[in-house]
Amino acid sequence: MLVTLNTEELKIEIAAKGAELQSICHKQHQLDYLWNGNPAFWSKHSPVLFPFVGQLKDDTYFYKGKAYHSNRHGFAREKDFIIEHAEAAKATFLLISSDETRKIYPFDFEFHIHYSVEGATLTVTYDVLNTGAETMYFSVGGHPAFKVPLVINTVYSDYYLEFEHAETTSRMALQNGLIAGPIPFLHFEKHLPLSHQLFHNDAIVLKGLESGKVLLRSEKTNHGLGFDFEDFPYLGIWAAKDADFVCIEPWHGIADSIHHNGNLEEKEGIIHSEPGHRWQDSWSISCW
Repeated sequence: MLVTLNTEELKIEIAAKGAELQSICHKQHQLDYLWNGNPAFWSKHSPVLFPFVGQLKDDTYFYKGKAYHSNRHGFAREKDFIIEHAEAAKATFLLISSDETRKIYPFDFEFHIHYSVEGATLTVTYDVLNTGAETMYFSVGGHPAFKVPLVINTVYSDYYLEFEHAETTSRMALQNGLIAGPIPFLHFEKHLPLSHQLFHNDAIVLKGLESGKVLLRSEKTNHGLGFDFEDFPYLGIWAAKDADFVCIEPWHGIADSIHHNGNLEEKEGIIHSEPGHRWQDSWSISCW
């Protein structure tokens, strides 16, 4: 089932499965900014990552001495969400813990995802309520894939990401999906030129950025987008090999280190939520 949101500028489509964005279409420009999900490269559009971001070491974690197993990025992206509320420019989707989820994640929760559109801006809010009687440990993040090139008569390498501030930072190298350590990446740079080769060694994982916003731009077109991820401590940038998209991924949480002991409470980036606590954070996309 699809939910459609509309303003004068944007038409947004969201699937109940995974509460996943399917389309971000600018009506005036007749541009869909989201990747089309071509299964020859990657069949997703914008999966939601919960209750884990990235890969667990040996697909396993330990809580209170018991081993649990989970695939990369958790289970929310494969679950059917309840459409809790839908109107012209707003919708809320809900995933509730169940006997099935507790087999792999032993916590009680309500996970709301709020989508709202104002003008040419889409805002996505993650809203996690701990409904259990003990501290809940979770990560959450977005994985939206944007079409590159955006317009005809341009190519992938015509585009770049522009950070809000000049950044000096390492990227966190990945080894079989696990964090293997920092390697030099940006040195007082605002622009990251896109190329397919950039992602041949997996995702670019950044943390502690000064910027809370990044732009997708090209000198050959006026069309692009702004991506706001203020308060998200990690940013992933990724594309499938030689695919015509780029993912800009705001994360609260990260893949396990190759040295991680597997204990959930000690996982880097994990959020600690006390009983009855509601946690929220948002990211947004502005299209032009």
